[in-house]
Formats: sequence, C-alpha cells, structure tokens
Amino acid sequence: MLLPLSLLFILAQANPMPTPAATPQEIVKSQEVRALPGKLDRIPVFNSNSPELVLKEGILLSTFPSRGKAHPNAHLNYPLKGRFDLFAHHVAKAPAPEDLRTLYIGIILHNPSSRSLTVDILPAASYLSQPDAPFIQLPSQVENPLGEIYAGPGSRVMNDILRGVHQKIFPSQLSIPPRTSKMLLNLPIPVRDLEPPINGRSTYMRLHSDGEVYAASLAMFAPVDDRGEERAPTLAEWRQLLLRGDLAKPRDRAPTPPGASGGIIYGRVAGVARGSQWKADLLDNPNADRLTIPGVGEAFSYGLSTLEGGRLGTDRTQSATMLVRYPDTAYKAHGNYGVQYSLTMPLYNPTKEIKTVAVALETPIKQDQIRSGLRFLSPPAKQVFFRGTVQVRYSDDRGLPRTRYFHLVQRRGQEGEPLVVLKMAPGNRRLVSVDFLYPPDSTPPQVLTIKTLDD
Repeated sequence: MLLPLSLLFILAQANPMPTPAATPQEIVKSQEVRALPGKLDRIPVFNSNSPELVLKEGILLSTFPSRGKAHPNAHLNYPLKGRFDLFAHHVAKAPAPEDLRTLYIGIILHNPSSRSLTVDILPAASYLSQPDAPFIQLPSQVENPLGEIYAGPGSRVMNDILRGVHQKIFPSQLSIPPRTSKMLLNLPIPVRDLEPPINGRSTYMRLHSDGEVYAASLAMFAPVDDRGEERAPTLAEWRQLLLRGDLAKPRDRAPTPPGASGGIIYGRVAGVARGSQWKADLLDNPNADRLTIPGVGEAFSYGLSTLEGGRLGTDRTQSATMLVRYPDTAYKAHGNYGVQYSLTMPLYNPTKEIKTVAVALETPIKQDQIRSGLRFLSPPAKQVFFRGTVQVRYSDDRGLPRTRYFHLVQRRGQEGEPLVVLKMAPGNRRLVSVDFLYPPDSTPPQVLTIKTLDD
C-alpha cells in the first residue's frame, strides 16, 4: 500500500529510537462523571462478530427461518425491514502451514414475499487488514481532514461511514424478485503470501429495504476451477451452505450469564442488536438549554460505551440490547461496535471573565464504581483501547464555523489531548458537536471530558 507523504512524515515522528519503558504511575482525577443522556435509537443492527477467528466454514449469522434447514439452531428467524445496519468483522488464519486457502465472506439477502423489493445501500465500506488497512503505529492524535489516516480495517471503515462514503465496490441498490436471494457481499480474506498467514475483514453498511428480508453472513473456503485456481463462490454455492451448513467454528468463549458472580466474560456478538446511533444534548439538566462550563482548573466527564463492570459510577450501561442471538454469544452488544455517537454541547460561560475551555476524549482505567476519581496511567499501558476518527464541529474564537477530524490512538489509562480549545468571553455560548462511530478493536469505556483550564 502506498502511503500519502503526510502519513509517512507522521510515521517517522511516531517511531523514534526505542527508550527503556517507564514504570506507570497512577493518576487519580477527582472529578464528576455524569451519565450520558439520551439513548440508542431503535434501528436494528445485523451484528456478525462471532466467531471472530474462522477456521471451519459455515454459518456466521442467519436471520432466516429454521424450517427446511439441516441445522435449525443456526437460524434465528428474524426478518428485517425499513432502515437497518449491517456490521461484520471476521478473521481468517491458515488452519495449517500448508493450508493457505482463501476464506470468503458472503452476505445473502432473501425476499420471502410475492412481490419484488428494493434494498437501498447507503454509506457502505469493507476493508481487509492486509493490504487495505494494516495496524500501523500512529501518534495519539493527528488531524485527518481527508480520511487518509487509519490503523486497522475497523478504523478505516468507521472513518468512511462517519463521512458518508459509499465504497464503489457496492451498488447503490439491490432489486430482489419474489422468493429470490441475492448476494449483498461476496469478498475474500486472503492469507497467502502473508507472514504470519492471518488477515481480517471489517464491513459496515447502512441499508433500507421496502419490504421484509432475511439476511445471513456465511464463511466458505474458495472453490477451485478446472485449472485448480481459486474462484469466488457462486450464489448457488452460498445457498447450499445456508441450507446444509452448521455454525462456523471454532466457537468463541461463552459469555458470563447476567448477574453471575466473579469475573465477566462479555463474549462476542452474533445476532441482531437494537440501536445504530446514540444522540444526546449534554445539558445542565433535562430542562436546561445550556451546559455550564466547570470552574477554573476543574472538569467533568460523560461516560461513553459504558458496560457491566465498567459503568464509571454512573449506574448506567450503554450496551445495545440483543433482539435475537445465539446462546453461546454475547447477551448484549458490549462495546457498541459501529454505533454512532452524536453529542452536542451548548457550552456557556456564566462568569464575568474570559475562560479557556477544552474538550477531550479519554480512556481511563475501567471501573464500575468510582473510587476517589477517574484513574489514568503515566505513561499509559501498552494495550491500545481506542483507535478511530472523531469529528468535531464548533464556532472558533473568530465566530467562524469549523469542522475538523482527528484520528485518535489511545492506550489503557491514557489522558486525552484537547479536540478543541475555546476562549469563551463572559456570558458567551458556544455549540460544540462531537461525532464518531465506536471503532471495532476498541475496548470500552471512554469518557468525554470538558475542562476549564487554569488562567
């Protein structure tokens, strides 16, 4: 992959000579953490993320009826209609050193009715880890105005959907005749000539169907032609797998049942989740029209993607409810991969002095209940917990509207750099909006912090 010169320069800055690792010191910030207002919308999301690693072909997720199928337990019987989203993330790895077959991911839609229907394909993107979006090292924060900066397929896909991109490999519409199936996606995850032989593909689509459809994501090793060369599976071959196939293997670790004591295994998601977007106005209270900035040197934060065991003292989880799921997969869509957070802050300076206000996204250490405050590490841990692009819209200090994009890479316990810094005059109001799609390969929770800086 050829990288833009701007990214090559960034990479050079991000990869200095190695230095001995410092011992992390814990930083505790005694500040208020507020529950995020608003809620998820009701748009269903076809969420295919288990098994993540696919070594044996089969059914990844099927909302088809179980009737007439060889393995009824592999089908959830849940038709989709109107607006719905589709998320799929799976990894292929050579089952044995000599077995370098290409794994194909297929997504099939079926019209069970007696009339033709149309499926509109709105923003849509699908990328491989190699060569489309390798996990390269990047700085913790860098401006990304053109969408050329990303690390990993999840980062790149969510960046595209945030900008409303419709990748050219997808048509704008599918017309499906009565009682007929069509392929929405039929794409490879190659491992040949990779070292190690492992690769992944992430996909996200926003769709609209004017009638009920059934959907299934399937995994199949590439068939070979008469010359022994690999080819893409046909619709007939995908249909046969749907009818005769069992769930793909190996199965991921089963999740911890809700309410069970001990540690939590969240599990990976395979089912239909409820909620594609979380919109919220961050206000002093539900009846207010402003968000009053904190005092000088003080801050408050809102929890993002909070979940069981990581509610940050808010007593609220944001994990999407599963409408249907397989029994050995996640009880909720913990992490909300692909969910768009659209947050607005009508900031207000009530004082008679100019105040400098900063807004940042941060990754504190996960806590369910807050003890003394949010906990961070200096330096942060090695594990990357957030990797994706954030859009910020606001009026700058000259009153001009600005839209900026930042690609963030945050590690466990990392304090965030400001996305925007505003000089607010006495009585000044300033609207700030933050939008991002929660990126795959991230680990919740995060926080959105508003801080008034020292004069």
